Amino acid sequence: MDESGHDHKNMPLEVRGGVAIHASKVWPFIQAMQKAEVAAFGFQLSDRGLELKGSKLLENKRCEWANQEATLSEKERHNGVNRFVTKSQQKAAPSKRDFTAYGQACKLMAHSTFRALKQHEARIFAGIIPRGIKPPADYAYSDFLRKDQIFMQERFYWFLEAQQENGLFVMDQTEKQNDKRYIRRLHDYYKCTRNGKQRARWIVPSPMFVDSELAPGVQAADLCLYCINWGFRRPEWNFKGAKRDDIHAEFAGFCGDLQHKGQSVNNGKTHQIFGIVYVPDPYVGRKKFG
Repeated sequence: MDESGHDHKNMPLEVRGGVAIHASKVWPFIQAMQKAEVAAFGFQLSDRGLELKGSKLLENKRCEWANQEATLSEKERHNGVNRFVTKSQQKAAPSKRDFTAYGQACKLMAHSTFRALKQHEARIFAGIIPRGIKPPADYAYSDFLRKDQIFMQERFYWFLEAQQENGLFVMDQTEKQNDKRYIRRLHDYYKCTRNGKQRARWIVPSPMFVDSELAPGVQAADLCLYCINWGFRRPEWNFKGAKRDDIHAEFAGFCGDLQHKGQSVNNGKTHQIFGIVYVPDPYVGRKKFG
């Protein structure tokens, strides 16, 4: 699990979620990610002090670098990436070809990540709210999980129940006080509410925190959430905020294919549900979307 847009600076949405991968497929997935990274860049980024993140792989300027020349051969790309990283770390200016090589390597790695997720039968779950939405002045539930998080975990529970499998959260480690606050909210929900107690049958409500630089699963989650933030939309959301057309055209389809899809029954009626859920306002009683 990871988050996207929580700094409320440039991203149009606030997204928290991740990718669910069966325990039996985690190591093969990690190996596929490592292989893809070497194929794209010529080496693992961590060996050169760099981190694999969606916000860096598909940053606007890197996509522009990738498109400024025709597709390079693997040898040209690897050589260009090596020069780009070396010169950048030496505070020297890379050439145009080096910028192109690095941009194309970043986009190739993004595509390879989505292919690896599909190959290993991963599922996306995410809760979304508009950026900057604030609780009312008299809001009395700041110590509780927000609705977007409850709805996202509700879908994860239904997925696990259908599979008859237990699931746990592996989360990107951030600022310690924020992590403690989130754990406290999780524990309160799963220990003190009726729905939470029921869902603790399949969900282990005590997350494991890892350094995203060392966790390919969290890196993949970061990429998915970045693409959701900038490019994944459904018409019924009626969201009018910013969107990157290049992310929408090239990567939103992957997110839609990988999101969990299921059904729920309410008052005798069957409804389709999705792993990516949008909540227009998590602080008032409105209809939930997605």
